[in-house]
Amino acid sequence: MSRLDRPFRFVTEHNLVVLLLMLLVTAGVVAGIGQLQTQSQLNGSEAVGDTEVAQAMEYIQSNYGTNDSESNATSVSPAPVYVRSDDALSKAALLDSLEFQQRALDNESVAAALGDREPFGVANLVAMRAAGDRDASLDEQVAALESADASEVESLVAETLSAGSAAGALLPNDYEPGTATAESRRMLFRFESADAGDTAAEQRAAATAALYELAGDREDPDYFTLGEHAVAASNANMNQQTMELIVPVALLAILAVLAFSYRDLVDVVVGFTGVVLSVLWMFGILGWMQIPAGMTMIIGPVLIVGLSVDYGLHVFMRYREERGEGENIREPMARGLSSVAVALGLVTLTAAVGFMSNVTNEFAIIEQLAIGITLGVVSTFVVSLTLVPALKVTVDGLLERVGLDRRKQPLGQTRLLEPFLTGGVRLAKRAAPAVIVLVLVAGSAGAVAWTDLDRQSVQQDTDGIAEWKQNLPGPLGWETSEYDEQSSYVDDHYRAAEEDARRRSQILLDGDVTSPAALAAVGTIHDGAPEEDAVFQRADSVPLRSPLSVMESVAARNDEFAATFADADTDGDGVPDRDVTEVYDALFAAAPDRASQVVERTDGEYRSLRVVVPIEGGATIAQQAEAMQAVAGGVSADGVDAVAAGYGVLNQAELGQTADSILTTLIVALAAVGVLLTLVYRVATGSAALGAVTVVPIVLVTALVVGGMYLLSIPLTLLTALLLSLVVGLGIDYNIHVSDRFAQELERGQTVTGALRTAVTGTGGALLGSTLTSVGAFSALLLHPHPQITSFGTLVVLALSLSFVVAVFVLPSLLLLWANHGSPEAVRSESPTPDGPVAQD
Repeated sequence: MSRLDRPFRFVTEHNLVVLLLMLLVTAGVVAGIGQLQTQSQLNGSEAVGDTEVAQAMEYIQSNYGTNDSESNATSVSPAPVYVRSDDALSKAALLDSLEFQQRALDNESVAAALGDREPFGVANLVAMRAAGDRDASLDEQVAALESADASEVESLVAETLSAGSAAGALLPNDYEPGTATAESRRMLFRFESADAGDTAAEQRAAATAALYELAGDREDPDYFTLGEHAVAASNANMNQQTMELIVPVALLAILAVLAFSYRDLVDVVVGFTGVVLSVLWMFGILGWMQIPAGMTMIIGPVLIVGLSVDYGLHVFMRYREERGEGENIREPMARGLSSVAVALGLVTLTAAVGFMSNVTNEFAIIEQLAIGITLGVVSTFVVSLTLVPALKVTVDGLLERVGLDRRKQPLGQTRLLEPFLTGGVRLAKRAAPAVIVLVLVAGSAGAVAWTDLDRQSVQQDTDGIAEWKQNLPGPLGWETSEYDEQSSYVDDHYRAAEEDARRRSQILLDGDVTSPAALAAVGTIHDGAPEEDAVFQRADSVPLRSPLSVMESVAARNDEFAATFADADTDGDGVPDRDVTEVYDALFAAAPDRASQVVERTDGEYRSLRVVVPIEGGATIAQQAEAMQAVAGGVSADGVDAVAAGYGVLNQAELGQTADSILTTLIVALAAVGVLLTLVYRVATGSAALGAVTVVPIVLVTALVVGGMYLLSIPLTLLTALLLSLVVGLGIDYNIHVSDRFAQELERGQTVTGALRTAVTGTGGALLGSTLTSVGAFSALLLHPHPQITSFGTLVVLALSLSFVVAVFVLPSLLLLWANHGSPEAVRSESPTPDGPVAQD
């Protein structure tokens, strides 16, 4: 009796005790779900500040501050409320907005956050004009507007919204100045920005929540906000649809494949019990350890379901193989568990190495996902080798007492599947070297594709929910989000109410900024920006904020500076070409606040310039980065360097850094797994080379997955990058099972060919069921409307399918060559006395 036999004989002989103990432990672990944190940091990176872009943004932050308002006088940040109507500028619609403001001011949270600031909108401007008083109170505005007839209001609207009016920013981009009709408009509630302190942040959050609720209560006209509360509601709706649509489809696919694999209702129920408990254990442990679940909420259950099904299939199929005629249930189950325990232990260990390699990732959401999945893998291992077999023995024992025979045939030894699974053995016997050369060439091509992958920090949903996903029958159809429609409308028709980080990018110019070449470089940016589609334009011009734009604006109001500005511009092109230092001095003397936004003056020296570039609302991160790099790249000035800095450019730079770290992580993970397997196989079988052979296929699978990403045009993002470590964590599973079974059969005295056949039919059958189950589960992610999730699902399906193909059809060739040129005798010497039945060639 081996050391492994003892604990597993206890599991099978004292199955009721094990069941009771495990159920008590399960109750304690699952209680932690009540403490589960579902939120996660999306960009908790602390290690991406060493890129040139990050350093430029930090420099801008330190020397220009965060306030970019023209007045630079307050930390107020507007919260817009949008109004849509057939005629948003009618008297009735304007009055309705004033009444909305009155209701909002009656709310304590809104009133506290506003302080002495009044709401600001087209309705207010028109009503003030009607009252003949720019300081009219809100009640006076309502009274004045009520007393005016419709034609008077129409005239007031046309006068208020004339060409050049600042109120134009409150209307859609396609509004024609001076007209009295528009399909929408917005009003602004000017609260303190969230970064003004904890109190201001709390007040703002409470006030915007109240505005969100008030807007939701009104239908005609339609009011809506797009702040954090609207986003949260949209995300909650998406999560609900995910749970209602994706999870049931995944479960149905799993049950269908389990029915095919087990061909037995009782085994399906017992196996699925283990699946559910494994997922509950994962979330329970996360809760007790206070580790945020984040993305684990979506990806974790599907991944752990696939893995726990795999573990269960190996346990059940090995039990079926071990149980001979006339044997009871307990003995073959104990033998089966001891046979698969080493392989499952190695799978758990190597999967943990693969997943936990991401703990060093600078992004917290990836780190948390890695920890969550690793805990799920360990939970699956424990549940699959204790509770599941104990439950199986208990249920089968009860059924056999009432006369039901519980002997079942293993999946891989059925008449239809056995010829298919042994195809790899036939290939190995006929052309093992050719098989290996072919896959090495394919793997090399995939590895080369790494440099050509499209890199994006986040795969953004720019096309909305595909029509076919909305038209799926019955409850499978996705419902479009009201928030998505409203957000798309605002992106298409409005400029952002404030120059937030996502809608503004910047270019930092440093070096000899007092030379005429520096301002000429700024002029180059003015000329190049309109050429980029991602740059926002209004009335065929880009509202840049730069040293030149500020100089022109100040010159229009200050005659003294205007004279200095004109004297320095000898060719009349609007760009000073001499006495630049004197121009800067005059600008700071005339408008120091505005000058400090675009020109850095430290200790009396001018050290850098800044250009603020507005970005189109619908521009993706990649489009923003491409546009800003093109604009900055167009600068060619002696002694002056231009660096693009902004949300899109930073994300692109971070992704480049992350891609490098991913490659390093992969290499480290593969090396660690290789060393681990080499040592384990050296101790367990006497052949370190067998461990090295087991690692080769996973390297091939990783390279082939990269090639698949290239062929399918799937970008390398933070999420898809995580998949590559999952390939190490999951793909090695398949190869360990085949190699371990092959070594076991050699120990039992089989020939090399016989051992290969038993491995690919016995263990390979369980792998086939596991692959089909995981593929079915992850294929459900293809129904998700977000491209980031569908890309992940596609690649996991690809990775698992390739892992199965390589393990069953390529690994036999490697094992055959190892057997011919390695030391299979060392494996056989570990067990001189055959134990168990010996399959024949």
